Amino acid sequence: MPDSLNHQLMSLRNGAISLVKRLVDAGFEAFFVGGSVRDEQLSLIPQDYDIATDAKPEDVEHLFSKTIPVGKKFGVIIVLDSGHEYQVATFRAEADYSDGRHPNSVSFADAREDALRRDFTINGLFYDPIAEKLHDWVDGKNDLKLKCIRTIGNPVERFCEDRLRMLRAVRFAAQLGFKIESKTFNAIRENCSLILDVSAERIRDELLKIFKPSYADRGLDLLHKSGLLAKVLPELEELIGCEQSSAHHPEGDVFEHVRLMLSKLTTEAGTELIWSVLMHDIAKPETFSRDENGQIHFFGHEKKGEDISRRVLKRLRFPNNDIDAVATCVRHHMQLHDVKKLRTASLRKLFLRPHFMTELELHRIDCICSSGNLDNFIYLQDQLQVFERKPELKESFINGDDLITLGQLPGPDFGHLLKKARDRQLEGEITSRTQALGWLKAQVEKIENSDS
Repeated sequence: MPDSLNHQLMSLRNGAISLVKRLVDAGFEAFFVGGSVRDEQLSLIPQDYDIATDAKPEDVEHLFSKTIPVGKKFGVIIVLDSGHEYQVATFRAEADYSDGRHPNSVSFADAREDALRRDFTINGLFYDPIAEKLHDWVDGKNDLKLKCIRTIGNPVERFCEDRLRMLRAVRFAAQLGFKIESKTFNAIRENCSLILDVSAERIRDELLKIFKPSYADRGLDLLHKSGLLAKVLPELEELIGCEQSSAHHPEGDVFEHVRLMLSKLTTEAGTELIWSVLMHDIAKPETFSRDENGQIHFFGHEKKGEDISRRVLKRLRFPNNDIDAVATCVRHHMQLHDVKKLRTASLRKLFLRPHFMTELELHRIDCICSSGNLDNFIYLQDQLQVFERKPELKESFINGDDLITLGQLPGPDFGHLLKKARDRQLEGEITSRTQALGWLKAQVEKIENSDS
């Protein structure tokens, strides 16, 4: 871990201890709760610290100068301290979740009652950083030892309180490499349709966490086995059993191909690449055909896949920039299999596409997880290095203003001339603005002579 990041995380923890101490010094109880306690028990480094206390929201606001009443009616206050944010929540008990997310009633309680209203045993541990004492009222420490995701109390009740907890169970199991306890897992399978009561935004945010390297493939498996995949991403569920040519895809059907690609993602992979992997063959079930020789084809699956990708990501309320990036990568992913046939100018135009580096990495993983042939990828890398050493190729030498200066009025010839000039520049036939202007002037004169 870089020293700067290590220092930041140490500062985060020290700041959390300082907050607890101030609460305790003021006569209140206060503990680290939730993910930070779980992670520290697993020798992982927490990325944030939540604090539970018997101090009321007004007490917290009085004690700390910089606060945000983000969920004050539920007893939750954000405290800003030393450049960090901390969620400080009053111990509470909750009842009657009629909307499947928010409790109809909240009452302040003690630490034990607060632990009992939480989702999973591994998230119900409380830690006193001053006394250095762990409080476990839900047998969470034992489930950490067993590597088990188990709800606190009746799993059906927990999931009916907040349907998103079903996806959270999958996420924790995938992320931590844990199993989901049988009663908890069965409750998910039996109630998976309730996930559709959850807003698209909350589902999207949980899926973003589930499909993170290096456990995205486990996340996909658990989503499928739990029944949740068919509800939140039915288009991916349809990939199961979609046969492919064994000559090109010895790994198996389309679902197995995508699953294998997810397993090859590096930790640097971002949303664009991860969801391009998930979506790149999404139209294969719709475009499947078999010719008279028994050969399997998916004609036009990349174009159809672009449309489906846009529909899926729009349904999940992804930002437009992400939708455009993923749909573009899906639309172009077959082009890179034929790059050696392209003229130099056409090849270099690929390099200028805004998402080309994502396209290139998608192509690499796609090849690794099918034929294993990386010849095109290596060729593209070599050509890209040549291109990067020629910064004069990045921008066009001429533009429409140059044509106007030469006396041309905007019209059909405008775009044609600029495209020809740009192609010659990318081919390396025109190497300077002076040369480009000379070529352009000659072309204009030819047009004028032909018109006279």
